[in-house]
Amino acid sequence: MADTAARTLRLLTLLQRRRYWPGPELASQLEISERTLRRDVERLRDLGYTVDSDRGVDGGYRLGAGTGATLLLLGDDEATALAAALHSAACGATELAEASLGALTKVLAMLGPDQRRRAETVRSTTAPTSSRHDDSPRLSVLDAVAAAARDRVRLGFDYVAADGSETTRYVEPCGLVALGTRWYLVAHDTDRGGWRTFRIDRIDAPVPGRNHFTPRPPPAADLAEYVRFDMSADHPVHRVVIEIDLPADDVREAYGTWAEVDVVSRDRCRLTMDADTFEWPTHIVTNLVAACTIVEPPEFREHVVSVAARAQASTAPVPSR
Repeated sequence: MADTAARTLRLLTLLQRRRYWPGPELASQLEISERTLRRDVERLRDLGYTVDSDRGVDGGYRLGAGTGATLLLLGDDEATALAAALHSAACGATELAEASLGALTKVLAMLGPDQRRRAETVRSTTAPTSSRHDDSPRLSVLDAVAAAARDRVRLGFDYVAADGSETTRYVEPCGLVALGTRWYLVAHDTDRGGWRTFRIDRIDAPVPGRNHFTPRPPPAADLAEYVRFDMSADHPVHRVVIEIDLPADDVREAYGTWAEVDVVSRDRCRLTMDADTFEWPTHIVTNLVAACTIVEPPEFREHVVSVAARAQASTAPVPSR
C-alpha cells in the first residue's frame, strides 16, 4: 500500500504539471509498465479525479477540465502540516490509510503552485512506513463510537478481548484516545460497574442507544495517560531498559509516546518502557541508527540474539539445485 500510495501521488503531481502526457513517457517517468500505469490511472478515477485518455500506441493522459480548480485558503505552514499528516496516515494497508490517500490527493490538487511544491517536497523526501498489524479502526466503527461519545448516548457492541474471548458490552462512552496506530475508547461499562478501555479495532457492530445519559466525571483529567496506565496495569509486562548513544531529545521525539527517555549524558540516554511482548522493543533496537546496550531484562537480550541469528541465516546463499 505504501508504494502504491506514493506512486499514485506522484502520478497526480505529473498530470498537474503538464496538460498532456503520452502514455509511454508518463510510464517512464514513474518507472513502471504501461499496464501498471493504466491501473494507477483507474485508481485516481476511483478517488474522484477525471482523467481523460487517448487510446492507441501513441495514446496519452490528461486531467479532465475543472480538476483542482478550487483552491484551499491555507497558510504555507498549514498546507505543509496538513499534507505531512495525511501522508503519514496514508501509509499502510488499512481502511484508514486508503481514505487518507484519497484525502491527500484532493488536498494536493487544491493547493496553489508554491504550496503544492512545498507539500510535494515533504511527501517525496519522507520514507513511507506501515504497521505490521491491522490495528487501525474501521471507519464505520470509528464514526459510530465518536458520534456516541459526542451525543452522550449509550453504546452497545461486540468486543473481542486480548485473550480472544468474545463479549457483548453496553457502555457510556467518555472519549477517544489515539496512541500510535491504535485507537481506544474510554467508557463506563454499565454491566460491570466500572471504567474500561476498549481497543476500537476490536469493536464490532456498534449500536447507539436512543436516550442521552448524564456524563460521569471522567476517570482522569488526561485520558491519554489513563489509557497508558490502564494498558500497563491490565497485562503482564516486561520492564525493558536500553541505553542509546543518541541525545535524549532525538530518542524522545521518535519513541516518547511509548517510552520514558532520560538523559545519561549529552550524547547518551536511557529508554525505559513496559511491554507485554518483545516485539516493539525489538523494532526499536533493530531500527536505531546508533549503538545501544540492553540493560534489562536478560530475556530481552536472549530474544534479540535469537532474532539476529535468524536474520543472519536468512542471508545465506541459496544452494544450487
